[in-house]
Amino acid sequence: MAGLSYASALRIAAREMRSSRGKFFFVVLSVAIGVAALTGVRGFSASFRGTLLMRARSILAGDLSARMFQQPTPEQEKGLKEIEASGVKVSPVTELLSMVSATTTMDPLLVSLKAVDPAEYPFYGAVDLMPAGSLRDVLTADTVIVADDLLVRLKLKIGDSLKIGSKAFRIASVVTNEPDRLSGSFAAGPRVLISREGLEASGLLAPGSHAGQRYLFKLPTPRNGAAISDKDVADLKERLVKMLPEAQVTDYRETNPALAQGLDRATSLLSLMSLVALVLGAVGVAMAMRAHLQQRLDTIAIMKSLGARSGQIMRIYLLQTLLLGLLGGVLGVALGVGVQLAFPLLLAKLINVDTELQVQWQTVATGLAAGILTTLLFTLPALLDIRGVRPILILRRAVEDNDDPFVSALFNKLRKNVAQIGAAALILAGLAAIATTLSDSVAVGRAFSLGLVAVLLVLLAASAAVLSGLRFLLNKTRLSLPSSVRHGLANLYRPGNPSAALLAALGMGVMQIMTVYLVQQSVVSDLHISSAPNLPNVFLVDITSDEIEGVKVLLKGQSSVTAAPELLPVVSSRIIALDGRPASEVKLKNFPKRMLQSISLSWFEAPPAGVTVTKGKWWTAGQSADAGKVPLVAVSERQAERLGVHVGSTITFAAQDTRFVATVAALTKTDGQHAFSRAEFMLPREALKGLPVVWYGGVHADPQRVGELQRALYKAYPTVTVINVAQALETVRAVVIQITYVIQFLAAFSIFAGIIILASSIAGTRYRRIREVVVLKTLGATRARIATVFSIEFAVLGLVAGIVGIGFANVIARVLLKQLTAEYHFVWRWNALALLGTAGLTVATGWAASHRILGQKPLEILREE
Repeated sequence: MAGLSYASALRIAAREMRSSRGKFFFVVLSVAIGVAALTGVRGFSASFRGTLLMRARSILAGDLSARMFQQPTPEQEKGLKEIEASGVKVSPVTELLSMVSATTTMDPLLVSLKAVDPAEYPFYGAVDLMPAGSLRDVLTADTVIVADDLLVRLKLKIGDSLKIGSKAFRIASVVTNEPDRLSGSFAAGPRVLISREGLEASGLLAPGSHAGQRYLFKLPTPRNGAAISDKDVADLKERLVKMLPEAQVTDYRETNPALAQGLDRATSLLSLMSLVALVLGAVGVAMAMRAHLQQRLDTIAIMKSLGARSGQIMRIYLLQTLLLGLLGGVLGVALGVGVQLAFPLLLAKLINVDTELQVQWQTVATGLAAGILTTLLFTLPALLDIRGVRPILILRRAVEDNDDPFVSALFNKLRKNVAQIGAAALILAGLAAIATTLSDSVAVGRAFSLGLVAVLLVLLAASAAVLSGLRFLLNKTRLSLPSSVRHGLANLYRPGNPSAALLAALGMGVMQIMTVYLVQQSVVSDLHISSAPNLPNVFLVDITSDEIEGVKVLLKGQSSVTAAPELLPVVSSRIIALDGRPASEVKLKNFPKRMLQSISLSWFEAPPAGVTVTKGKWWTAGQSADAGKVPLVAVSERQAERLGVHVGSTITFAAQDTRFVATVAALTKTDGQHAFSRAEFMLPREALKGLPVVWYGGVHADPQRVGELQRALYKAYPTVTVINVAQALETVRAVVIQITYVIQFLAAFSIFAGIIILASSIAGTRYRRIREVVVLKTLGATRARIATVFSIEFAVLGLVAGIVGIGFANVIARVLLKQLTAEYHFVWRWNALALLGTAGLTVATGWAASHRILGQKPLEILREE
């Protein structure tokens, strides 16, 4: 073997693979399932995420939106034209309040007027009309589109004329839903859509008009056909924030708190699942390949006896490893592509998402490369061990065999062997590179690889400690335990048994699977709350104190109302000082100072539904009683950031002729799903005692029967404005529900794949038990005796790995959920079931792979060896 070429080494590697198909089955299976999970989950999630982001853009009607409370200055108009010249589409939307009237009766009505360019608006989504039609065709310079409640109030129908300003317009259609209904103005009065030409012809845009201006932006699609990147959106947003300092600039991810939170959490979870699939596959590869190379020690020793050098032998097994990685990777990619294409069909009945049935070739390439690379990385320490094999091993292997790979390689060899240290560093770097590629974040890649090493070290230490504890316990109770139990427990630390390595591998696998399960359970639970079918979808504005009780009775009697109303009192106020500084001197963040003259205060004795305290503390009953003398206020995080206040700051309010200074006691965050989300300044009731109050509210009504509720309220309380956002919220709710289904489905698939990989890792220990069975049978042990010993060993192994893995999973899940702003709950039932399931899986898999050994004669097994 003086000049072993790569071709010869490849032939030897392939010949050995053919002769050891059973052993290599577990290696190929681990790689294939890991790559399949990686490719399937990542490929489908990429398509699904693209679909979700398009739906989010539809809810905003653009990639970004900039809301201004006055017309732009000439300098700002110049900046907007420069942005438009760069390829970004810009469409202005003007919103204002106006009086309109029927041309026949001249009855006046206050409406919310929205002027758009029908040739451009909306950039994403569509305006739903009744009868059905295209906005571009229906809305012209002489027509308007109105909400159904305007027809009810003015007793008009489609085709009648409506006078707006100095011009009469024909009512061309009824608007049932707008894509940007949730991001637009919620001003009082029915909605009226008018073209920009029509608005100019009406004469309403006189100099000094207080019309609000909102600009929608759509970035150009990249030339390679890829999706618009988040970075491009963020760069344009930063530019707009600087150019329009008093504008409120939002992107498509901020249109609705529940949707934005769902998108962020889904993205994080899908990346986590991809990484978990990678690690579980690597665990299976490491265990199976280590088992194979340990079985080939005799062959390696013989080859060295015949003059082969370590480098030549390593070449053979390196090529063998690459072949296995390539075989498993190709098989995994094929399975993953099938899974990726099957996911939309399997989920078709659960979610109404038209994800494109196309192969994500980038994901395929990533999965194949990750499969080969992880196979090579995790077998590298075992390949390097070949250098230490001596020909004399054939004669004394039975005495000195100690093939616990992790304990020997990681603790002993790392101190003496520079190559092993280099291999460990290379594995770490490779994992970091793969994790960075999968998560699209260098920080995530670095944290993942370092965290994986830290967890592995802790798992090894915990496994070693558990084994030492078992040995100590066995020494103390040896005489009082049945012989089968003694032998089963002793097997865990017998010479040559890789118990510490297997415990660490199983523990890590259980940890990864349970982490995915715990995180997705908590996230899905939160998403279900935000997509509950009884959240307010109709909002009521300007209810007087004299009307509030009657409105409550009316709502209670409406069959279309499906949940109790959420009503909040509002006191009009203004802010005149912040931390003692006059408001005129304070620098605000993207918040026009004139808005300080119109601040709404509300009173609550406890945080209302959907409101959580993020900093500080809510007031106690005693503090609430003293609020007339020492006022306290809870401020929403968003307003606090704009005003530059924090817990402990003071805000001077002026309501009517009353002035008072309130101390910020808490900062709050709302889920955006309740009527109480409107409350941005909350005080104890005593602090606002005696001030005039107007009530606002929200109620959930059947989306198909909102018209009934509008008519009933208009008939009894004509001054109460009803804002119907039922269809818009149904869109958001549908998207959130889709996110929950996909998260659950992909998590279940990842967990299933992980279980199979762990099972193959356990089954890979079958070949280690052959020699032990031979010895026990030669000494006269019966088949039942050996089965009992092995069962106890498998069960204890599973229980210990389950305890360690589940314990770490709960710790990691708690940290991850904190990062995702989701609540962590320890559920005894699921943890106990996971522990029993791990033990059951270990026993079942161990016996599924080992039962044939018991039925064979010792001589047959020795001949196979």
